[in-house]
Amino acid sequence: MTFTYAPGWAEPLFILFLFFLGLCFGSFLNVVIARVPEGLSIVRPGSRCPKCGHVLSWYENIPVLSWLGLRGKCRGCGMPISPRYVLVELLTGLLFLACLKRFDWAYPLVPALVLVCLLVPLTFIDLEHWILPLSLTVPGIVAGIVLAIPLGQDAVVNAVVGASVGFLTFRFMEYVGWKVFKKEALGGGDKFLVALLGAFLGWQSLLGILFFSSFQGAVVGVVMLALTGRAGPRGEEEKVDPSKASSEEEAEEPPSTMTWEFTKPGLPWWKRVALVIPCLLFQDIPDVTLDEETGEEQWEPEATNIPFGPWLALAGLEILLLGPWLSRVFPVEVAMMLGGTQ
Repeated sequence: MTFTYAPGWAEPLFILFLFFLGLCFGSFLNVVIARVPEGLSIVRPGSRCPKCGHVLSWYENIPVLSWLGLRGKCRGCGMPISPRYVLVELLTGLLFLACLKRFDWAYPLVPALVLVCLLVPLTFIDLEHWILPLSLTVPGIVAGIVLAIPLGQDAVVNAVVGASVGFLTFRFMEYVGWKVFKKEALGGGDKFLVALLGAFLGWQSLLGILFFSSFQGAVVGVVMLALTGRAGPRGEEEKVDPSKASSEEEAEEPPSTMTWEFTKPGLPWWKRVALVIPCLLFQDIPDVTLDEETGEEQWEPEATNIPFGPWLALAGLEILLLGPWLSRVFPVEVAMMLGGTQ
């Protein structure tokens, strides 16, 4: 299904419009990145300075141009505006153009653009907060399946199988990793992100996603360890008083526990049976240790930890955009295993 209604002379205008549309979506995704981890509405209140609360006027909210016009500073308090805002806008706009280059003006362009709008905020949220919000991944899985409907029954089956296999594979890896290393080896949100990628890209892409994400993440992690002494962003444990660091390092961490809900005493048999599948699929591994006073999770990234979500997202984009190239460069069998397409 290719759209051929516009004359040739109008195509540059449509391309320019798509790029500007990407910039606008990028501006909105900045709101998603800032508010979703805090549990805030992405609709209200309107855009404002996170430091002083200055409400942005329409001319302060134009993608890229407003940041340049304000010289990267808030008009209200004069504090610097993070260049991340411009980066997200430009990245989204350029990825929109890359999707157009890959799919032309055909229907597959639509799910490709939706996937970009999901992966960009998930990447930046995971880099900063080490979480992949279910409020983005779960609707994304549904969107991937729904958007496959116009492509036919085979595409829908491919999306459902891709989401299911991706989720179950990483759920199994999550549990095995905990059993082997006696600590969390995969983030709890990674399996939902892989399911999202499987829904959009199909089950054939999963091995390529696993290979590219693991390889690239490992290489960059090793380089960062060598240069900075840690693989991922700095955690809260590195911001404490250095005089307390030695005593904290000497303290032994309590052993991780794993108690399936359906094995706990006092439950009737029917409830045990009903809990088996939900627990096997969704129960946290390992049981999360909570702070006795605040009730919040007690976890901080170690020096060797690296958020895996951004590498999964990067691998998904590579397979989405470079599928034909993979098929030309590698033998057919290898290209198919890596998610290559014609």
